[in-house]
Amino acid sequence: MSGTRQHGDNRTGSPERPFPVSDDELERALRETLTRRVATSRPLPVDPAGEILRRARRTGRRRTLTGLALAGVATVFVTTGVAQFSASGGDGGTPTVVLGDPPVLFPSPETSGPSSITRFGPVRAELDLLVGDRLDTSGGERRQLTGVSGVERAQRIHDQEGWLLTSAATVAGRTLWWVPVGGAAPQVMLAAADAVAVSADGRQVAWRDGTDVIAAGVVAGQLIAPVRTVAPDGAVPVGFAGDSVLIRQPGDGGMSVWDRALGGQPGPVNPDVRAVYGTRPDGRVVALVAAGRDQQPCLALLDPARDLAPVRTGCGLKLATDGLGAVSSDGRWLLANGTSRTALLVDLADPARPVTHPAGPVLAAGVAWTRGGVALHVDASGGLVRVKPERVLAGDRPTASKVEGLAPEDHPVVVADVPTVPDGA
Repeated sequence: MSGTRQHGDNRTGSPERPFPVSDDELERALRETLTRRVATSRPLPVDPAGEILRRARRTGRRRTLTGLALAGVATVFVTTGVAQFSASGGDGGTPTVVLGDPPVLFPSPETSGPSSITRFGPVRAELDLLVGDRLDTSGGERRQLTGVSGVERAQRIHDQEGWLLTSAATVAGRTLWWVPVGGAAPQVMLAAADAVAVSADGRQVAWRDGTDVIAAGVVAGQLIAPVRTVAPDGAVPVGFAGDSVLIRQPGDGGMSVWDRALGGQPGPVNPDVRAVYGTRPDGRVVALVAAGRDQQPCLALLDPARDLAPVRTGCGLKLATDGLGAVSSDGRWLLANGTSRTALLVDLADPARPVTHPAGPVLAAGVAWTRGGVALHVDASGGLVRVKPERVLAGDRPTASKVEGLAPEDHPVVVADVPTVPDGA
């Protein structure tokens, strides 16, 4: 064999190209990547690459991660893309590039130091629980959350990016907090919002602000690429179907779908929809609808791609009209309140002929399903109720169990887990 190293062979000696990469090379690579990925028919009013680099440098100084800040920011924005939106909801005008959180409605106070995290042994609940300002994780951690109070809903974020907590409605509106992993203090993402909806994977948020409904992505505690649309008085976002926002009209006015990726206006309203319980893996929405001349409450599968047109409808279930309930991650079961002071487990194997089973105490708040197919909720006494479908089918009736350390004025909140396959994946 010849001792001369062939061109491109780096198996011996030093490599053709050194492994260390300087900040200047990262900057040039980032600018070149963004130039290829962002196509626009008119000049942008800002320099996207320059803005990202400036944000990366600030992040690098703040976290003392010299040399890694540019690569980290570049990875996030190349993966999620650089989103453009217009102030008129996608109807034209000068495009704007949004990097990180926009300068409105997103107060983010300086953190006052890490929250305390202690180990206290196994948690009884299969999912995380929020008890007052204390977060008890299913992994056995107990963590005090500084500045958090009055939480009504809680949701884990995909890829273990933390938790999103939504407060109950107050005179000042609703608050949305991001709780990072690792013990850092909670941060306010939204304040004084009229209504807040979070996607099942925690990667999207929609809220009502004045005359508009706004939707944005969530990346590392930042609201990314918000898009807005004008909505009628009283219309509020209540959930997501993939990347589309479900908007409930005031009163019994029905529901519409707004594709935030396309911008523009929401689609036509389906006036028969009263509440939505979630989506199945095929993307169809499980909803409570008013059917027939007598407008009796029925269960329906709706197609969000066709303005929530019903695909299948099953009636005679005696479901309560409060809208409380949730669909299991595999789409097989629905746990919701019935009209006879009991929760109902609904078998969705045949949505046109759904079968119901009494399932213990009524729901006082939302339901969260584990990936293993167990539903957890809180009853009116503040007790934690577990609903296992196989046990219910065998004739068992779930009962509430007391939550450790619960104050008389507090009700625990079950933290919803992310689905195995996140929305939009």
